Amino acid sequence: MIPAKLLLPVIAGLVFAAPAQAAPASIAGNWKADDGKSVIQFYKCGNAMCGKIAKFLVPEPSGGARDTKNPKASLRSRKLLGLRIFWNLAADGSRYKGKGYSPEDGRYFNAQVWRSGNRLNIKGCVVVFCKTATFTRA
Repeated sequence: MIPAKLLLPVIAGLVFAAPAQAAPASIAGNWKADDGKSVIQFYKCGNAMCGKIAKFLVPEPSGGARDTKNPKASLRSRKLLGLRIFWNLAADGSRYKGKGYSPEDGRYFNAQVWRSGNRLNIKGCVVVFCKTATFTRA
């Protein structure tokens, strides 16, 4: 028989143990942006996830869409098709957290990405101002 003074700490440890965090649902694949203009492909890159502009759903200008709003003048002539706009998205609880870039306004932001069924939610924050978008499977 196990003495009560040895059994009590074991029981307390089991009762008060922190629950294990489940990994967030996979975000890999192609997702249509909520504005209907593009498809973003999320893929594994190193130990994290990244996202790039995989396809435009609206006609591009002659010569291709360019990163004209980028705050760095030297990057304003680069093509948007294939441009990585999410990086270092690492699992953190039920979400992926990392960095993002919006070529529409040339802003870099802190990103959170998570699945909700067949929808992909993306929250971008610059300082204290945040915006959430919902993507659908492409």
